[in-house]
Amino acid sequence: MSDDGLDYNIVFPDALISERHWHETKEPVVILLGWAGCRDKHLTKYSSIYNKQGCVTIRYTAPLKTVFVSEPFGYKELSNTAKKLLEILYDYDVENSPILFHVFSNGGFMLYRYIVELLHSHKQFSTLCIVGAVVDSAPGSGNVRGALRALKATLGPKINIMLRFVLLALFAVTVFLLRVVLYPLTKYIHRNHFDAFRDHPPSWPQLYLYSTADQVICFTDVELMVRALKGKGISVESIDFKTSSHVSHFRDFPEEYSKLCLDFLTCCMKDSEGTRTRKRHLVQR
Repeated sequence: MSDDGLDYNIVFPDALISERHWHETKEPVVILLGWAGCRDKHLTKYSSIYNKQGCVTIRYTAPLKTVFVSEPFGYKELSNTAKKLLEILYDYDVENSPILFHVFSNGGFMLYRYIVELLHSHKQFSTLCIVGAVVDSAPGSGNVRGALRALKATLGPKINIMLRFVLLALFAVTVFLLRVVLYPLTKYIHRNHFDAFRDHPPSWPQLYLYSTADQVICFTDVELMVRALKGKGISVESIDFKTSSHVSHFRDFPEEYSKLCLDFLTCCMKDSEGTRTRKRHLVQR
């Protein structure tokens, strides 16, 4: 459905299923943030993992232009999108439920970065209870080759060859200049998602799912982020699937992937029970 310009989908589970899994506890709300070019039918496969467990799910994928144009040029359109997405929780009266994020690739992580910043600074969202986050195939930092592969895959085979070449060339030059050559200066105006998140991460538990075979997001970037978060005392788990390609871990290892996500959610819910009376996990300053 569309609301305030957002093309999102929300699914409420059957009440009996929720009661069976969560008893007298409020069922969790899982917010899935898709990768660039992701179709809702793809996210539906992931949301079904949680729906079968009695969770409410919200699916949303940021438009391509915000990921590949607005963000590289420093236009913070995703910040407004993040605010609208969090406001959906109030529209459906689920703002008092435990919330888990499931984030895919840099396209989802860029939006997640702004959500975290809002949870840190915006009074309206200070009562939200975030219990954890699953991050799939992200984040990547300054990887021009990977960004090009992501854009090429997103454009698809049907686009005119010359047009594709021009778009890829312009994108490569832009990213290289703004995110590599000029970044020591531009970072004071607009920090990339990787640096901003690493310096001011949330304190809730996080699970990173990645692969050394990923040709879009360099596995060393993910491992660098994991080490940085652990160094700040944050509870972080990471799983290297080794052979699966970008955002394909669930496709290649469906049972293991589903079990990891649900086990992590269960642990996050148990950990949050003792702190449920707090407004939410504090975001580190």
